[in-house]
Amino acid sequence: MAVRAGGGRRVRVVVVGYGPAAHRLVETLADRGFRGSVTVLGEEPRPAYDRVALTSYLTGTSLADLTYPEPAALSATRLADRVVSIDREARTVTTRSGHREPYDVLVLATGSAPFVPPVAGAGRAFVYRTIDDLDAIRAAAGRAVSGVVVGGGLLGLEAADALRGLGLATHVVEMGGWLMPRQIDEGGGSVLRGHIERLGLTVHTGTGLDRIEDDRVVLTGGTEIDADVVVFSAGVRPRDELARAAGLPVGERGGVVVDEGMRTADPAIYAVGECALAGGMVYGLVGPCFTMAEVAADRILGGTAAFTGADLSTKLKLLGVDVASFGQLSGALDVTYMDPVAGVYKKLFVSDDARTLLGGICVGDAGPYTMLRPMVGRELTAAPSDLLFAGAGSGAVSGADYPDDAQVCSCNNVSAGAIRVAITEQGLTDVAGIKKCTRAGTSCGSCVPALVSILAAEGVETGKALCEHFDHSRPELFDIVRVRGITTFSQLIAEHGRGRGCDVCKPAVASILASVNGGHVLDGEQAALQDTNDHFLANIQKNGTYSVVPRIPGGEITPEKLIVIGEVARDFGLYTKITGGQRIDLFGARVEQLPRIWKRLVDAGFESGHAYGKALRTVKSCVGSTWCRYGVQDSVGMAIALEMRYRGLRSPHKLKSAVSGCARECAEARGKDFGVIATDNGWNLYVGGNGGFKPRHADLLASDLTDEELVRTIDRFLMFYIRTADRLQRTSAWVEGIGLDYLREVIIDDSLGICADLDAAMERHVAGYFDEWRATLDDPDKLRRFVSFVNAPDTPDPSIVFETERDQIKPVLLEVTRR
Repeated sequence: MAVRAGGGRRVRVVVVGYGPAAHRLVETLADRGFRGSVTVLGEEPRPAYDRVALTSYLTGTSLADLTYPEPAALSATRLADRVVSIDREARTVTTRSGHREPYDVLVLATGSAPFVPPVAGAGRAFVYRTIDDLDAIRAAAGRAVSGVVVGGGLLGLEAADALRGLGLATHVVEMGGWLMPRQIDEGGGSVLRGHIERLGLTVHTGTGLDRIEDDRVVLTGGTEIDADVVVFSAGVRPRDELARAAGLPVGERGGVVVDEGMRTADPAIYAVGECALAGGMVYGLVGPCFTMAEVAADRILGGTAAFTGADLSTKLKLLGVDVASFGQLSGALDVTYMDPVAGVYKKLFVSDDARTLLGGICVGDAGPYTMLRPMVGRELTAAPSDLLFAGAGSGAVSGADYPDDAQVCSCNNVSAGAIRVAITEQGLTDVAGIKKCTRAGTSCGSCVPALVSILAAEGVETGKALCEHFDHSRPELFDIVRVRGITTFSQLIAEHGRGRGCDVCKPAVASILASVNGGHVLDGEQAALQDTNDHFLANIQKNGTYSVVPRIPGGEITPEKLIVIGEVARDFGLYTKITGGQRIDLFGARVEQLPRIWKRLVDAGFESGHAYGKALRTVKSCVGSTWCRYGVQDSVGMAIALEMRYRGLRSPHKLKSAVSGCARECAEARGKDFGVIATDNGWNLYVGGNGGFKPRHADLLASDLTDEELVRTIDRFLMFYIRTADRLQRTSAWVEGIGLDYLREVIIDDSLGICADLDAAMERHVAGYFDEWRATLDDPDKLRRFVSFVNAPDTPDPSIVFETERDQIKPVLLEVTRR
């Protein structure tokens, strides 16, 4: 029951502390119509700000941008005046300045304090907790060249990134056996360490700090490290001193003891956030702290909400590396994927019968986190090995798979059911609306792809914005790049977007830049925008190796080239497969082998088949009039001509084509993005087919075309698609969206007057084509990315044993372990 004031006066709520949890409590009271007074007493000289984004303050984010908006329910604030005592009998608190504030309800939101190890010289070190701390570190770094961060957890790595950003040679010291020992296991810690050391930081694990001297630190093993600046980030301790002094129970290791309603032993006093010990546990993540604040607000208003634990999942980018963990980090079975070359480590924990997802760890690629975290404790929607590669758009998990009680946003405790209700009852049509109505996605933002997936599952088309960093759609960004001559992602986001970009917009813009400007996808800044496949010009497979797919136009190949492919497969131990697209795929190549394989193939006259890119894959054909007694046109010749014309053409999604020599349709042209079928009078052109998740037969666009008319119409079809389709939109969905009649009007009748421009754009593509494999082989800088990891099979280390699968080396770990 809520505490009520006597004599009919308004309830006076006093909040001690003004961090994120305190702000959420006051905000929740306002949202739920609280009629009393709310006074906040803060120790810092500023109102509440976003501590999750604290590091961005050192990289240029202003304090105003970090500061939360003032809640409507706030009656008064008193800042820079710490509360020093509580008089429970008189129901007052006293501040350092002597001010006394009466209360009916007192909420302790005093947070936590950094743990400072009791070592000699600790007094000259800094901590990493507040704006004032960061100002002090920045001032010290201005006259320093080296720095040491003690603590390799979440906040410690953020502090290390801050020191590196300030220009210091930075060391990280972690007492545990690996980085982030509370969030990830040894394998993930090892991969994370590799990422961090490649950035120039030095990592020391399994050792502690012995002492700090004037210009150095000494580790427990005697190692000395130059250190002009030392930062402690070795954990936190609850700020429970006020409660202790007031006689309230606290935990053995700290924390104000509260019940499930966040009430202390005194019915008039609540505690929320990092100072509270709830269910025997102190929570240091923003999500649980926000939930505590909401529960306390509900109880103050007379509700019955309860805090019964919280999701401890985390997803963040540390020094540019995605790191995530969710659910239970142990289980009867675990499925592990590790690629030391690409710096990716993923592990899923599942039940003994491999039917229930228990938890997971992701380092280097957190794609599965967003889609899988809400599925913890649920039945698997796909094989565990497939779920390792689950992500937005993967098809392994969709918004329709989330039960109503699945928690989608852990920061704000928002379920899939609450989001669906908001969509239905409020008529929401975009992520911004969901954020406003439910708060989902408003904190760390990692759940946004799941929100998009739920919208799609509810039959709602999301807004045109490509992502949160651009208000423009992909077609609009294409025109901006084309008309304004933009050549880099940095220029585009600086002039027409915000922030630093994400995994949604970066590959999409990379594709746009490649379509408009040409150039190698691994040139300069563009290299950092590519996904894994384009990054290595090869398709990653489920066991972490790569496939090499040379172009074989029309499926036509000489005996000499067949022999070369066989020799390459034999010499590198590759699995070979003749595909439905009339090519020969070579599977099982390691990253460091790719250039040597390409060289053998390029020297024999092959080139990249672009199996890794959102580009033209193949133009399949039957033998046509050359050999078949039913053929009426040279389908092989036409297929070769089309594939050579459109090879390397970057597009919103992959493209496939086929040419059949007669109406018997042996090349299956009507299942392709654009298909050609021979007639007695020329060619029929079909568009918008595919054999993907939603198979669709292509529609007849034009009939009895001459060779010249056919090529010109396909040119315009492809260029119009590239300019106007959405990100990752197949031609089938695009054609259905714009309508076949409108498409004819634009590219055949030239109703928009753009056909000459489309023709010219295609001619520029054809003239500017080059083979990406050969260009990479000719460029030493590009070749540097294809390096072996330290214990690759080619490295003479007799202690390393490699497994084989289907007669091919399996250097990347993908295994199931039974515990």
